[in-house]
Amino acid sequence: MLTIGDVQIDDPVILAPMAGVCNPPFRKIAKRLGAGMVCAEMVSDKGLVHGSLKSQQMLTILEDEHPVSLQLVGYDKESMVQAAKMLGETNADLIDINMGCPVLKIYKNGSGAALARDPQYAAEIVKAVVERVNKPVTVKFRKGWDDDNVNAVEVAKAVEQAGAQAVTVHGRTARQLYSGQADWSIIRRVKEAVSIPVIGNGDVTSPQTAKRLLEETGCDGVMIGRGALGNPWVFREVSHFLATGRELAEPGAQERIAVAIEHLHHLVDYKGEVIGVREMRKHAAWYIKGLPGAAEMRNIVNEQTTLEGMEDALRGFLKQVQEVAV
Repeated sequence: MLTIGDVQIDDPVILAPMAGVCNPPFRKIAKRLGAGMVCAEMVSDKGLVHGSLKSQQMLTILEDEHPVSLQLVGYDKESMVQAAKMLGETNADLIDINMGCPVLKIYKNGSGAALARDPQYAAEIVKAVVERVNKPVTVKFRKGWDDDNVNAVEVAKAVEQAGAQAVTVHGRTARQLYSGQADWSIIRRVKEAVSIPVIGNGDVTSPQTAKRLLEETGCDGVMIGRGALGNPWVFREVSHFLATGRELAEPGAQERIAVAIEHLHHLVDYKGEVIGVREMRKHAAWYIKGLPGAAEMRNIVNEQTTLEGMEDALRGFLKQVQEVAV
């Protein structure tokens, strides 16, 4: 069990906040398939403060998602506090501050990974937010800006002092984006430097890598991002392996397609048919990856514009895979 403030997370295997992915439909599936906590995609402080309907919709949380964390991204202290107060009025369990996003359009104005380049100012934002909300505040950041500017330990100490009740550390620098290998040793160094819970992130794609991360770093929880794309079963697999030392059988084609169709329906219910089906295209490609004929199927998936068409395509693909297996 992992405790952050007054929030208890029964299983410290957590869905990472991924932009364009971690909306309620995907979070709901991840939770059902074993995630101990789910994190929403980052929402802009400016978007919330200026009344953006899209930003406001990103605060939606379904009943069966808890515990769930909403993540805020920005750089201006005043607007971050205003936006954080809006998050505080939702039914989220925690509020996370993004200091790790390495994408140009985010960091060019001082947000995301750029915010962590100035630990003192980052801590000022955390302190201001903590003082104005009644939910635990956490911070997610990276190893550093680049290999010549590794400051994760300094950032962790600063935000802990400012009142953050947990931190998540991604073992890559901002300049690495998602390339190369995550450096788990920085997670261990952060864990040794602070007394609040530390969650490790980066290159966890299986039960074995999750266990190794915990053992090598001593961290309190594991956050899984890209390893869950098209593979939400990874949460139950990791949880089971950590608890028993035994591996679960990987899902077969039938279960993979069944969950893909479930995901499709959730997306259409949440976003409407036009947008839901369009967003499902990338998820469908992830769900079928590695199955016979997946490359050709991706082209078919990308042509679908209706729920019925997408569901028929997925069911037809399953039949094709089953016939090949026979």
